[in-house]
Amino acid sequence: MQVELWTLIPFALMLLSIAILPLVAEKWWESNLHKFYIVLGLSIPTAIYLIANGMGHNLEHQMLGDYLPFIILLGSLFVTTGGIHIRGDVMATPQVNSLIMIIGFVLASFIGTTGAAMLLIRILLEINQQRKYKVHTVLFFIALVANCGGILTPLGDPPLFMLFLRGADFFWFLSLYGEWLAAGGILLLLYFLTDVYFYRKEPTEALMADMREQSPIKITGGINFIYLILIVCSVAFINPQYIPAMGAEHPPVYIKFLREIVLVILAILSLITTHKSIRRANNFSWEPINEVAILFIGIFATMTPALLYLNAHAAELGLTEPWQYYYSTGALSSFLDNTPTAVAFYEVAHSAFPIDGGVAGISSALMSAISLGAVFFGSMTYIGNGPNFMVKAIAEQEGVKMPSFFGYMLKFSLIVLLPVFIIVQLIFL
Repeated sequence: MQVELWTLIPFALMLLSIAILPLVAEKWWESNLHKFYIVLGLSIPTAIYLIANGMGHNLEHQMLGDYLPFIILLGSLFVTTGGIHIRGDVMATPQVNSLIMIIGFVLASFIGTTGAAMLLIRILLEINQQRKYKVHTVLFFIALVANCGGILTPLGDPPLFMLFLRGADFFWFLSLYGEWLAAGGILLLLYFLTDVYFYRKEPTEALMADMREQSPIKITGGINFIYLILIVCSVAFINPQYIPAMGAEHPPVYIKFLREIVLVILAILSLITTHKSIRRANNFSWEPINEVAILFIGIFATMTPALLYLNAHAAELGLTEPWQYYYSTGALSSFLDNTPTAVAFYEVAHSAFPIDGGVAGISSALMSAISLGAVFFGSMTYIGNGPNFMVKAIAEQEGVKMPSFFGYMLKFSLIVLLPVFIIVQLIFL
């Protein structure tokens, strides 16, 4: 049975709620309970419609096959990175700041953009606390660490993990190293030049204070690096490619969800073996992951009719070239969440241009375009990718006056990021 166009309304309302309510009802939206009300109000009617019309199995696949692995992976990364605390203060020179950006950019693909951003944003702000000009540093951090760095593995960004679950090989994403290097290299150069400019404008008293107030960099909770390595190995090797029984038609639950079971065990070990004082020093809280878990229940549930509709009408969209998928995926990823956007355009490509072999049943060129569009353009607004708002909130807590939603676009993403992404497309797509 084909779904009707009107069944996409709950999905649209879900995404609009995420985009608009934080701007127009900030205090109300801060409560996860209020978010849960929105999720229930939109998800329950969608579920009833799907079940009543014989499409309950599609909803079941969406929630157990996509949402559950997605949230368990994010949760395990969130818990383990939350057990690593980096403290200290060195001089906030352009060279030091750029080094932190490079480290975060590389780490993002292997511990996730959320993990890398949460691991490094506090130490970056601590190092720069004496400097007057530091807004640009947070903006480039959002672009480099919270988004663009995460393109090389499915761990890097949630949209890539969704594409991995649909059959893309774990190591295929490494083939995007050229695009990764190009975007990262240009942005790092722009950041270094920008930071040199502002460093020269710093008041003398700020630089003197930065020179005086130094302390060695120390890392505690190092055992969690072992857990992070094990998480990477689990995602890479605990899958049907290496364990065929996981891809059987009706495997036992403990086989079907073996990867998720291992990830939960690693998260529990992190909680048990990490001293509580380390998480207190990180201001560790369950609120961010609870927020993601609640919102994405609504996104994945209401997205089900949208995906079914796209499957049925993919050819009518007229998307044929990789660059069209790149900008289409990117445009929606900028203003909606990039995870459902990537899944939606993958479904369009798979319905319109299915091929045997390739990458998850579509051409390598189309998979590249969708992956790059989702990950890169997630940095175009605060709402394009989950870590963006988290970094903004932490920076504001530390007294950094961040641009507004539209100020971010007008002063940074449209004039700095978009030209870089266009250059990447012209070279590689």
